[in-house]
Amino acid sequence: MRALLSRAPGGPETLELAELPDPVPAKGQLLVWVKACAINYPDVLIIEDKYQFRPERPFAPGGEIAGIVEAVGENVEGWSEGDRVIAMIGHGGLAEKVVVDARMALPLPPERSFEEGSALILTYATSIHALLDRGCLEAGQTLLVLGAAGGVGLAAVELGKAYGARVVGAVSSEEKAEAARNAGADDVLVYPRGPFDKDQSKALAQAFKDAVGPNGADVIYDPVGGDYAEPALRSIAWEGRYLVVGFPAGIPKLPLNLTLLKSCDVCGVFWGAFAARSPEANAAHIRTLFRLWDEGRIAPRVSRTWPLEQGGEAIAHMAARKAVGKLVVTMD
Repeated sequence: MRALLSRAPGGPETLELAELPDPVPAKGQLLVWVKACAINYPDVLIIEDKYQFRPERPFAPGGEIAGIVEAVGENVEGWSEGDRVIAMIGHGGLAEKVVVDARMALPLPPERSFEEGSALILTYATSIHALLDRGCLEAGQTLLVLGAAGGVGLAAVELGKAYGARVVGAVSSEEKAEAARNAGADDVLVYPRGPFDKDQSKALAQAFKDAVGPNGADVIYDPVGGDYAEPALRSIAWEGRYLVVGFPAGIPKLPLNLTLLKSCDVCGVFWGAFAARSPEANAAHIRTLFRLWDEGRIAPRVSRTWPLEQGGEAIAHMAARKAVGKLVVTMD
């Protein structure tokens, strides 16, 4: 089988296409013929040794796949050869075949494409956990979503609307603004590219305040970080919840006096750890996502695909913060 491997820490240009023996499923595992692998920001970090987990090299990046079950290991029930499957695997997805813990596999509905299936779980599961468990979002509240045209951003916009919030999307271009509107955002703010000096930061804070309204944002969903964080926090409502989701623009330093003045919470969101620590609660969220998907209230937007041999370009596109919706590498 072919795989796109990281042999040493570095950027997407360091990935190498290689031929490897087909893996063999052990007890409790499925061998999956990968048809599509979604690209997420952790793929940018993991090949540079900047992610929370550092796999032993060589390894293939890609933690979110969809494909077809090719073989079933011992002690696995409920799966057969030929079944369509989606799975979160951490890494290894940029390969034509991969073994998957059967407990982490989910059936892909027959009416859905492999590209859609590979693009569902990480962004929507992160967002539903963030909004409901950490943000305690309620109908009628105002939700501000930074990076609202990225994978997790669009998921947060759709889920915010599904749960009855007024959603304000914040993005960096008119193209991304249109994507946020199409996902259901009630209002959209186009912000400039950082870094910002003191006056620019103050102006951005005022723009956020104007966009969310005089009462502020009850929940702020921030998968961007960097110089956008403090201006966004300044627009939060009394007893609001600021959700820390990611840092592609850099890790910010927040002035904690703002949390005192607004009596607000700054909440970390680590979906992977939540799923491991609270599997039943995570499974309930996954069931909800499949229901909302079936009802047409959420829908992964795959904006661009690459073949396996160009998978590094997909990761570079993500690293450059050019992604609108989801980026997917296909194996055919």
